[in-house]
Parts: sequence; structure tokens; C-alpha cells
Amino acid sequence: MYFKQRILPLSNKNRAITLFIKINTLLVFMKQLILLFVILFSVFSCQKDQGIENDIAKIKVDYIIERFDIAFGNATATDLPNIKEAYPFMFFEKYSDSFWLAKINDTLQQELTYETQNIFPELKEEKKEITQLFQHLKYYFPEFKTPRVITTTSNVDYRNKVIVTDTIVLISLDTYLGSDHKFYGGIQKYLRQDFNKDMIVVDLANGYANNFIFQPQNKNLLDEMIYFGKQLYFKDKIIPFKTDAEKIGYSEEQLDWAKSNEIEIWRFFVEEELLFSTDSKLPNRFINPAPFSKFYLEDIDKESPGEIGKYIGWQIVKAYMERNNVSLKDLLQEDPKEIFNHSNYKPKK
Repeated sequence: MYFKQRILPLSNKNRAITLFIKINTLLVFMKQLILLFVILFSVFSCQKDQGIENDIAKIKVDYIIERFDIAFGNATATDLPNIKEAYPFMFFEKYSDSFWLAKINDTLQQELTYETQNIFPELKEEKKEITQLFQHLKYYFPEFKTPRVITTTSNVDYRNKVIVTDTIVLISLDTYLGSDHKFYGGIQKYLRQDFNKDMIVVDLANGYANNFIFQPQNKNLLDEMIYFGKQLYFKDKIIPFKTDAEKIGYSEEQLDWAKSNEIEIWRFFVEEELLFSTDSKLPNRFINPAPFSKFYLEDIDKESPGEIGKYIGWQIVKAYMERNNVSLKDLLQEDPKEIFNHSNYKPKK
């Protein structure tokens, strides 16, 4: 004789507990699945990026860095005609040889020549980075032709640290002597923090970005942000060997502040209805070089780095490129409004 087992109905409470356990188990599984997918995607992306970098490293570029700064700084009356013939674009025709010889012997010019040669006796590391820059440009823009690279001095003309054309690159070495150099004593700290040799290739990338980017006239703050977002994303691809802080000209602490406050910055722009504003004061508040960004909030203004609009524009462009199958060339030509509308940008928590 045996007793037939009876299956008793679960109480509502037991049913709820069982359902909760099942849902929780499913959620854990889904999180693990998502995490696995993210890991696999990251691995695949890293492998793809590494493959691209390996291909880029094989691209040959042939050039020398021509030290016009040394040739001119040490020139004599006998040397000058040959130097003028080799570098005609460095001399204004309206000035006679006596003018140039007087400049060479000028005390300030002699000090510029001495300090530049002392800090840059050779340019091995700089050439290595410039070569990498040119290799990346050739990869993404096959029509790119390697230019002449010429170093010079410019009486510390920090507004024109580099000049980039299709055939010639000029680098004013006297604007990269180190942020604490005696020549820069009268220049504001937020400007001279980038007057060091690590920024030469970053400034060159800026120059090329400006040549490659096409964008209709900037009409509002968002247009400005997207323009510089394109510029910074360009540097992500063309000089990936530089840090994000170097690309945007921040210290690591300033970059950390921007990352930590990205949500609050974006909320401020949205709530204050600044994105589509054409107020001419906004670029000076959030785009142009400055010691800090001007939210007109005392505590934040003291802590924020300048040019914070460029950082947000960078994140918008990154979001757009992550969600759309677009080449670097096409990105640089795309309309800012299209980029914003298809970025689905949401600040990271």
C-alpha cells in the first residue's frame, strides 16, 4: 500500500517568491550575457584597431626636418644668398640683405637662436611623432603628399606656432621651449601650459584638421562645439599615440574634471537653452582659450577648465561615430545638425 503524493497549490506569497527568484536569475543571466558581449566587442575592436595600426606602421614616408632656424641664426653675409635661394618663402623681397643681416645679429634673435638650439639640439623624438602623423594621414587620406618640414623662430608668435600647407610645414620652435621658459614670463599661464615639445605634433594635427574639415559657417554654439568635436575626433584617428589630455590641451586633472562633470555640463547647456543660441558671447565663454569656462556659477567657474564646449562637442561626435557607419572623410564633411540628430548623445554617468 502506498500513498499517492499530493501536489499542494503554492500560496500567493510562495508564488511571488518563486517568480522573483526566476526574474532575478534571468536578470543576472542577461547582465552576464551583456558583459560577455561587451568584452567580445571590445576585444574585436582592439584587434581591429591593432590591425589598422600595424598596416599604418608599414606606410613609408620620406622627408627630413630642415633646420632653417639654425641656418638663418648662424648665417653670415656669404651664406645669406644661398639660404635665400633655398627658402625664398621665408624672406620678403622688399627687404635688402642688410636688413636680414641686421636681424641675424640682433641681440634678441641671437638669444632665440641660442635657446632654441640648446633645447632642440636634434629632433629625433619629434620626427618620430611627425612621421607617425604623416603615416596616419596617408592611410586615411591616400591623396596626402608628404610636405617639406621646416623649423624656424618667430619671436614667440604663439598664435602661429605651426603653419600647415599642402607642400610646406613650418614649426616655430621658440614657442615650444617649455611652459616655464623665461621667454614666456609675460604670457598667461593657461596659454603657455601648451608651450612644450610634446605639443608640436598635436598642433600639426590641428592644422591638418582645419584643412580637411568642411563646415558651413558656424551659426550657434552647437555648430562651434561640433566643429571642434570633429577636430578632436580627427586627432583620435591621426595621433592615437597622444593622450586625450594632450589632444585637447588639458592637464590630466582638467580632463578628469570634464569627465566627472559631463552630465552637469550638458544639463546646464540644455536647461539654459544655449545649444542653438546665436549669442556672440558664448564662444568666449565655452569655446575660446581661457583660464576657465564661464558658467557664471562661482564654485564651478573656479574649478572648470576653459574650452569646455570643445570637450562636449568631442563626446557628441564620438557618440555619432559609434552609432553610424561613417568614414573619417565623410564625418569631416557632415552637417553639424545631422551629426547631433544622429548621435543620440547622452552623457556618461
